[in-house]
Amino acid sequence: MGVTVDVAYKSLNKFTEILCGDKVELLQTGDSNIMILADGMGSGVKANILATLTSKILGTMFLNGATLEECVETIVETLPVCQVRQVAYSTFSILQVFHSGEAYLVEFDNPGCIFIRDGKLVPIPRNIREIQNKKINEYRFKVQKGDALILMSDGTIHAGVGQILNFGWQWEDIADYALRQYRVTISAARLAASISRACDELYQFRPGDDTTVAVMRIIDQKPVHLMTGPARNKDDDQNMVAQFMSGEEGTKRIVCGGTSANIVSRVTGKRLNVSLDYQDPDIPPIAYMDGIELVTEGVLTLNRVIQLLRTYVKNETVTEDFFLELDKPNGASMVAKMLIEDCTELEMYVGRAINSAYQNPGIPFDLGIRQNLVEQLRKAVEDMGKKVTVHYY
Repeated sequence: MGVTVDVAYKSLNKFTEILCGDKVELLQTGDSNIMILADGMGSGVKANILATLTSKILGTMFLNGATLEECVETIVETLPVCQVRQVAYSTFSILQVFHSGEAYLVEFDNPGCIFIRDGKLVPIPRNIREIQNKKINEYRFKVQKGDALILMSDGTIHAGVGQILNFGWQWEDIADYALRQYRVTISAARLAASISRACDELYQFRPGDDTTVAVMRIIDQKPVHLMTGPARNKDDDQNMVAQFMSGEEGTKRIVCGGTSANIVSRVTGKRLNVSLDYQDPDIPPIAYMDGIELVTEGVLTLNRVIQLLRTYVKNETVTEDFFLELDKPNGASMVAKMLIEDCTELEMYVGRAINSAYQNPGIPFDLGIRQNLVEQLRKAVEDMGKKVTVHYY
């Protein structure tokens, strides 16, 4: 298997601002993953527009095979110029990692990328190119499993300036802190949240600038298969379970729904053992089956999973408390944690049979429509930058 990536980012808005002046774009091509961090000049609405335009232009052009020169030229010609400072647009960093292990990094006026390998910092050489009178650092290199690359906006190095720290949080100190966190965190999400939280503390929880930390970790592919709902035609049970149980070595499997679990148990001949331990009174208990990582109840659990994933995608509310919730031993938290931290691509096997239990008018409408839940789950996982495929039966 080729390498793939675990990506996550965390942004802090400048204090009193509703919109963030930084923008992160996560993209996928057939053979690579792209992460773009743009930092709009100033803050608030204007900075948000500039950063969004920059990231969208760069992302669209890169996806269509444009050269770096063409990208920069388009940005210079498209974005407005500040009449006071005579400076345009926004700064940006681009990181593209191919499944072959080749990587491409472009930096323009953002703090340098932090590159961690084997528990040590790897220096990034300066290879300056001048394009449209802009000095841009360009670096091509090979990545390997375990590497971590961290892009930042300048809000990170401004953290604490004139308050806790005279000159802000120096790049070397941020890199050292990231290195220590890298040794104890298991995912890009926790690493980004940890560095962001440290910045927030240095700002005394009143950020003086928009602050963004974007992390890409190089990992093996981690496919997850999720099955929910019985097939419309009972004769399709065998085929549905066979497809669900297929996949490469290392594929993890989740079954959501009691009927689905019984079908898998019947077709595979594996015993289903239901736990009587209620960790959370609002979430039904999990069950156990050989060869299946997680067996949970259906719609109630999925509804809670979607809430957790939306909180994560929302970004602003991903705090230490969120990860404490993610670590709880209930079915919903366990599914959400796997999808966030231990999944690079999700395949869902969805039955379309109507379950009469969900037609009870006392159950909220969105819980009675399994397909609606599946669509919400698909969108939430795709918003995390992961590939999702849905198979209906």
